[in-house]
Amino acid sequence: MSSTVLGRYVPYQSFIHRMDSRAKLFAMICLMVTVFLKQVNWAMTFLVGGLFLVFIMMLLLLSHTKITTFLKSLRTLWFMAIFLLIIYILIPRTSDWIAFSIGTFNVYWDSILDAAKILVRLMSMIALMLVFSASTKPLEMSDAFEWYMSPLKYIGFPSHELAMILSIALRFIPTILEDVHRIMNAQASRGVDFKHGGVKAKVRSVISLIVPLFVSAFMRSEELADAMECRGYDPKGKRTKYRIAHFSWRDLVGILVAAAWLGLVIASSVTHFDLFAVFGLEVR
Repeated sequence: MSSTVLGRYVPYQSFIHRMDSRAKLFAMICLMVTVFLKQVNWAMTFLVGGLFLVFIMMLLLLSHTKITTFLKSLRTLWFMAIFLLIIYILIPRTSDWIAFSIGTFNVYWDSILDAAKILVRLMSMIALMLVFSASTKPLEMSDAFEWYMSPLKYIGFPSHELAMILSIALRFIPTILEDVHRIMNAQASRGVDFKHGGVKAKVRSVISLIVPLFVSAFMRSEELADAMECRGYDPKGKRTKYRIAHFSWRDLVGILVAAAWLGLVIASSVTHFDLFAVFGLEVR
């Protein structure tokens, strides 16, 4: 768990690190929108998704985030993938595209492809969050969220308070994961077995983990609140910036690349463009 960097800033002087946080947030939102756009058939869906994963791998390399870290963060998706596959298999199908049969029960390729499509989307979202969190400081995230929500303050929306909540939540993700790892080791040294046993034993082991984790989280939140109050933090007060962010050519390049990819995917989705049909290939 300690190797997971989701929510943890990794200092480095890369192209993505030097980008403005507002431009990175805008680019990430554009790229996330493309993940959920529907294509004309499953072949185009996996072609666009495959190209997008290659593009994300390039972003991981540019941000100096290890590919092994990304693969480790996908370990929790295996249960989700199996669960989705079972759900889609149980959904009644009218297709005759049978992958294999178990007795009189047929498993269709449509079910497998639908589950794989959802899995590719989850992988893309996790990779984007890895790039963004590893290349952006928590305070810069807070400034970006607040900048985009600043027009809402004229209608009474607490944009600064919400931005601060989001930045603190992102900041404490790796801290909570470290607490989980520490508490698991401490409970294991006391004889708690997290890997074996029946349902009742599993419930007891999870309770022995959750209760001290909640206590630790509440203690940290109280310490943070006291520290902010001692330093005179007032969410309604007029605040200034120690570092003023400025847009540069890097931000323009990142925004244009993300917007261009979003435009291409939207165009192929709206026009039902089929690259395989152009080459005379018929895809089911």
